[in-house]
Amino acid sequence: MCALQAGQRGRSVVLLDHAKKLAEKIRISGGGHCNFTNINTKPENFVSANPDFCRSALARYTPQDFIALLQKHSIGYHEKTLGQLFGDDEAEVIVAMLRDECDAAGVKRFMSCEIGEIKHTPYAPEVGGGKKAKFYVSTSRGEFEAVSLVVATGGLSIPKTGATPFGYHVAEQFGIPITKLKPGLVPLTFAPDDWKPYADLTGVSLDVTVSFGKQSFRENMLVTHRGLSGPAILQISSYWQHGEPLHINLLPGCDMATLLDEQKGSKKLLSNFLIQWFPKSFSDVWCAQLAEKSGVENKPLNQYNDKQRKQITAALHDWQITPSGTAGYNKAEVTCGGIDTRALSSKTMECIEVPGLYFIGEVVDVTGQLGGYNFQWAWASGYAAGQAV
Repeated sequence: MCALQAGQRGRSVVLLDHAKKLAEKIRISGGGHCNFTNINTKPENFVSANPDFCRSALARYTPQDFIALLQKHSIGYHEKTLGQLFGDDEAEVIVAMLRDECDAAGVKRFMSCEIGEIKHTPYAPEVGGGKKAKFYVSTSRGEFEAVSLVVATGGLSIPKTGATPFGYHVAEQFGIPITKLKPGLVPLTFAPDDWKPYADLTGVSLDVTVSFGKQSFRENMLVTHRGLSGPAILQISSYWQHGEPLHINLLPGCDMATLLDEQKGSKKLLSNFLIQWFPKSFSDVWCAQLAEKSGVENKPLNQYNDKQRKQITAALHDWQITPSGTAGYNKAEVTCGGIDTRALSSKTMECIEVPGLYFIGEVVDVTGQLGGYNFQWAWASGYAAGQAV
């Protein structure tokens, strides 16, 4: 995106890519159909130590701008839940569109191209008021020099696509601060002994509301042999802090206090009462765990007193569990943290202290929620830099 925008402005652009295949993360995204944006994109959909930083770029390149690019190339798309847009065809179509736009803009591309040393000399005025080239990049495909250097190397997530810490190393070379890194949009894991009762429930999916701090998401939660996954868990993982409990409302559409009051005369077991919402396997395990942790046994509903009914209600609407960690960068869709945005211009993505050096996309401390937001940040930050380099 940055390269094609700069090329369209008449800049001389070379794109150096260490990968053997172009845009592998686009190709594998959205189940192979590329969830390329979200029509509901707003700054609140992004996690950053500096939450207002993304506003400028997102305002200047919107989901509608990317849709217009698809329409120019007659590429079909459709909307799924919660504003997510997917290509009708395989994701390669979108990769080809961006490649063709770059080619039309005169962008030169070198793949695979290993980057060696990056050298830098401060700007020096030339005759006629121009600027002297100041970045020198040694690569396996030759030496390059330019007045602008853009780093669009992504984060640490999904190493099999070629993810490396290269972008952070460039930042360190130039003294640009980096915020704490962690896997984002990632399954959460639990200590094996703690999770043992649930490990056999792998594949159980529930509609829940998961909360951490002020953030909450209502989507599906999936039980795995190591912990929890599914959209609701992936969403909250970017906000979750190690050692802290998650708060899970297992019945977000119900008023369990009223329902239990209505069942005061029922001889039905609690676990059997709950199977109208949960699979029997989950209901049995959950009730057994409730008995173990709170002493509220699984028994007929007419045998509970008011205090026990309140305990059951609280446990269902606020199931508190503490993950031991995450499934790591191999399973994470994004990297939270990155280049400290306070070191960058929000309008151009240029380093304030190192004119001519730009950072865009996932390498920056701006992380989107699940559902096309990270691609929209890639397009918007790429556009912002492409208009300025």
